[in-house]
Amino acid sequence: MQPCPCGLPATYPACCGRYHAGAAAPTAEALMRSRFSAFAVGDAAYLRETWDPATRPRRVDVDPATRWTHLEVLDRTGGGLLESTGTVRFRAHHDGGVVAEDSRFRRAGGRWLYVGPA
Repeated sequence: MQPCPCGLPATYPACCGRYHAGAAAPTAEALMRSRFSAFAVGDAAYLRETWDPATRPRRVDVDPATRWTHLEVLDRTGGGLLESTGTVRFRAHHDGGVVAEDSRFRRAGGRWLYVGPA
């Protein structure tokens, strides 16, 4: 089996696949990694579910022609098991370039949500 798209050595089902199936990501970084994997596997519903309703766009689409190749997590602040906010700085590589962002996350109802750029 292939490693998870997020770059961790576990397989997709044992790593981000479990979050896509409904388990709550335990940290902001885990959520960010699972969102990268959602782009890689084309799971727009997961991206919508994990986007803060206050900042979520009306439509969340994934371009099936884009091939996401790898993720670099550069830094993180907060976002731990006992915290309610956090940021993750990353570079997401795809066949057309790189998306770099400092992302903000918050925990609501026991689940981490992507808020937007920091």
